[in-house]
Amino acid sequence: MESEKKASAVSDVGAWAMNVVSSVGIIMANKQLMSAGGYAFSFATTLTGFHFAVTALVGLVSNAAGYSASKHVPMWELLWFSIVANMSITGMNFSLMLNSVGFYQISKLSMIPVVCVMEWILHSKHYSREVKMAVLVVVVGVGVCTVTDVKVNAKGFICACVAVLSTSLQQISIGSLQKKYSIGSFELLSKTAPIQAVSLLVFGPFVDYFLNGNAITDYKMSYGALFFILLSCSLAVFCNMSQYLCIGRFSATSFQVLGHMKTVCVLILGWLLFDSALTLKNIMGMIIAVLGMVVYSWAVELEKQLHAKTALNVKNSLTEEEIRLLKEGVENAPVKDVELGESKV
Repeated sequence: MESEKKASAVSDVGAWAMNVVSSVGIIMANKQLMSAGGYAFSFATTLTGFHFAVTALVGLVSNAAGYSASKHVPMWELLWFSIVANMSITGMNFSLMLNSVGFYQISKLSMIPVVCVMEWILHSKHYSREVKMAVLVVVVGVGVCTVTDVKVNAKGFICACVAVLSTSLQQISIGSLQKKYSIGSFELLSKTAPIQAVSLLVFGPFVDYFLNGNAITDYKMSYGALFFILLSCSLAVFCNMSQYLCIGRFSATSFQVLGHMKTVCVLILGWLLFDSALTLKNIMGMIIAVLGMVVYSWAVELEKQLHAKTALNVKNSLTEEEIRLLKEGVENAPVKDVELGESKV
């Protein structure tokens, strides 16, 4: 039992490490690919379509080689999930275009309380006071180190609301579908990735043209840009896989809270690799955010222990009650003649 717990803990850490490393890596690769100082590939939605196309290809090869099993999930559920996921991607891109960076960051931070409320509404999930306080500390910390100018407009606000709601619902649905159909994280990803890839590759170029006024057909591809596109797609496979894995193992709330460790890593790497400014305000915010994540991890673990203790007490009390009823039943039951089928009084 102890060895199983250790193995599970190692797997949990591995899943989080894969998500943080791949997410930070893909952000750094995309920054070089999409920035004006890099290769100016400003087609974010189409690039996401490439990501899911490569992920779908990896899933297809894995299924064909027998490394993963394919379980049945109704097509309407996959289509519904893919629509919500694509709304999340498109909504985020539009929100970034229409809003100031500060308001965009605030909308991303609002996903934590939105996920909490949605899980409460959809799954009747309740949170302890310690967890709520830890979530608040993380939100404040990340807000301090990322939010600068805040400008709001009607179109941007609507796009931000759509992005936050669809992203939160998508992340909750990942865990729900895995539990509902007893399907693994990679198997579910293999089923949703082809649908998302096709839809994003078809509509993505039009969305990107609307966002930045440039057509992907006019882009002059270079070997350097191609290298970073392939690197971005390779990292996206691990990023997508680890997202499904983490949400399946933990919850959408935990994924949101602990996922902000990526924000801290991006700020530090941006300072180290791209000479981005790192002020005292950024550093203080990062310290508060990391402290909040530590407190959140402790609060969730405490909650688990309390639930386990309660379940054990209930189990023990039921066992004692069953024993008592069994004893009474044996003492009071009439003796039955098996052969004649009659009771002897």
